Amino acid sequence: MNDTTRIVPAAAPASIRTCAHCGADSVERFCCAGCAAAHGLIGALGLAGFYNRASLPPGTLRPAPPPAPGFAARARALDDGRHELDLLVHGLSCGACVWLIEQALAADPAVRRARVSLGTKRLTVVWEGAADHAEELAGLVARLGFAVGPWTSACLRASDDSERRALILALGVAAFGAMNVMLVSVAVWVGTDMGEATRSFMHWLSALIGLPVIAVAGVPFYRSAWRSLRAGRANMDVAISLAVLLTAAMSLSETLRNGPYTWFDGALTLLFLLLAGRVLEGAARRKARGAAAGLLALGTGTAMRIDAEGRAEAVATEELRAQDRLMVATGERLAVDAIADTEALLDSAAVTGESRPVRIARGAVLPAGAINLGTPLLVTARSATADSSLAMAARAMEQAEQVRSRFVAFADRVAHAYVPVVHTLAAATFLLWWIGFGTGWQPALVNAVAVLIITCPCGLAIAVPAVQVVAVGSLFRRGVLVTTGTALERLAAADHVVLDKTGTLTRGEPELIHDGSWTEPDLRAAASLAAVSRHPLARALLRAAPAAIPAPGAVEVPGRGVAIGDIRLGSPDFAGAVDDPDSMTLVLARAGQPPVRFRFTDALREDAPAAVAALERLGLSTEILSGDAPGPVAAAAAACGIAAQRARATPRDKVERIAELQAQGRHVLAVGDGINDAPALAAAHVAASAPGATDLAQSAADLVLRTPRLAALPAAIATARRAQRIARQNIAASLVYNVIAVPFAVAGLVSPPLAAAVMASSSLMVTINALRAGKEQPWTS
Repeated sequence: MNDTTRIVPAAAPASIRTCAHCGADSVERFCCAGCAAAHGLIGALGLAGFYNRASLPPGTLRPAPPPAPGFAARARALDDGRHELDLLVHGLSCGACVWLIEQALAADPAVRRARVSLGTKRLTVVWEGAADHAEELAGLVARLGFAVGPWTSACLRASDDSERRALILALGVAAFGAMNVMLVSVAVWVGTDMGEATRSFMHWLSALIGLPVIAVAGVPFYRSAWRSLRAGRANMDVAISLAVLLTAAMSLSETLRNGPYTWFDGALTLLFLLLAGRVLEGAARRKARGAAAGLLALGTGTAMRIDAEGRAEAVATEELRAQDRLMVATGERLAVDAIADTEALLDSAAVTGESRPVRIARGAVLPAGAINLGTPLLVTARSATADSSLAMAARAMEQAEQVRSRFVAFADRVAHAYVPVVHTLAAATFLLWWIGFGTGWQPALVNAVAVLIITCPCGLAIAVPAVQVVAVGSLFRRGVLVTTGTALERLAAADHVVLDKTGTLTRGEPELIHDGSWTEPDLRAAASLAAVSRHPLARALLRAAPAAIPAPGAVEVPGRGVAIGDIRLGSPDFAGAVDDPDSMTLVLARAGQPPVRFRFTDALREDAPAAVAALERLGLSTEILSGDAPGPVAAAAAACGIAAQRARATPRDKVERIAELQAQGRHVLAVGDGINDAPALAAAHVAASAPGATDLAQSAADLVLRTPRLAALPAAIATARRAQRIARQNIAASLVYNVIAVPFAVAGLVSPPLAAAVMASSSLMVTINALRAGKEQPWTS
């Protein structure tokens, strides 16, 4: 360790009374050895700038005892050999804490991504290497002074409870103070023949009520302003706090000199209306986040696991792992995604938004959170609880909330630029009236405070993010998961849709056609070979002959077929037969016998034609790009009313076609479900994975359709467009409001109480307008 990072213990000067790391009272430079070690670690990582930005209550960064082992067991293995872990981090206070943790973890060469959510206290870290590395990463965060623990669904549900309670308490206190002081103020306003002694009593009564309420109800703003100033910047809470405190100080001065008016009522009304706006904003965010939390809660509790000897035991759902055998009783929810041994009847309304019971075939995936409506099931878990579709949905929603859209970024830039501009404008107003016009300092200060209050960009800073979270929450409740923060913005701009056929427009479950080209012995012989394959056509053949016994010694040639000796079942070229470009076909070839053709059909989704018609009514052109044969593609296109189509399209063909469309200035929405669709989904302007899509397709998509209804896609587009319209309306309303209101305030035509009412009413207006983004769209509008 070099000299710049070495800690040299030395007695602190008498003037140093706080720990250099955690801020607690200390007669030495550090209050304990843990803080000294954490300070040294931060310096060794080159992150000493943290101490110029941190804003923490004293003592909160004091390192906790090392975390207990066990995090490696909670690490999730990803498909590419990496691991992922979610941790709950206690002690987060501001953006500096987030920066410190993310930068410290990024210094580890194995870490590929580290993201901390300040709102939920959740840390997600991805690294290359063994799962055991989780213990070192958790220990690193603990050494920085933060307590870490496992992340569970209960953390998501309770993450913002304390903040919500604090805001509601402050709102109640502000409402009490505003109502009572307003009664006193009204008496002063209308009391034209009121004596000075009575007026003085009224002012002191207002001060007696107002000052304690201002001190208590303004804490959320004062705390935020103080942290912002300590971090070397100024947010809009600085101006709010300054306006409230100046109004209170000026009112107290007028009370002491028995002036004609005080403005305690204005300060309290300002606090009440601002707090009401923040409570509304928090409610909108919880509404969106609560949908994910509620679904995640469906996977909590206990499950009945079957051990190797066939005995059943009740275990916590957090202990479930992939390949565990489970018994799901009638009426019980599935804790994890699983594969059933038999056909199942499920209620998946809470997961996909589909109100009707759904029958799932044997061997198909049963989604976590669905309710078993049939007989008791034996199932095999596909994943651990932390890797279930419910857990991934919650993580995707949280990540989407953290990414800023263009409108949110614009609003943030305006809000940040607002502080110096408005403070300068308020100071200029004070000087103009006091020196330029020769009024007293009290009236000049009144006008300056009115400028501070009326120009608060709360509507701009609050309502724009509310539009996004309300829209995302509305879509989530209807079975559409938005996985990126800019998805709605890009979806609203889409003007051309590229659709896959199999599994997107169709159900993706081929059915054998009974056309007389085969006999029952032919079917049994082919099904015995199909039993060893997972190909969709082989699965369809097996469904037609469920009693078939797998042929011993049969070998599958991936993508071509199955063979045993001189018997083959597969594509026409694999079986040595003539290709049939107009149908989906499997050919059974046996020596000395003519080839037998099994033809299949893949039925359209019931609402596919209506969904395509709804897309065209929204002004989007459509086309099909499919790897299927020309015949089935043409049939699907005709049934859905789609003119443009292309069959036998490879993944490269799809990507090239999307690039061609984008070169023409089109904003392409790609919709697919398979592994071969993933490159096209990634290349498009915006992408959606169809119902039942593969994990890879879902990972490449911006929206995941979890409902089996394809009509959710045009409904999502309509919702995205409405959200963007409302965002534009809110931005325009906020800017126009300031352009109109500021000259009146500078001219002295607006008092602080009126400024508070006008400013807060504008904030409430745009917030209420933002809630319109949650209005549900008809499925086919």
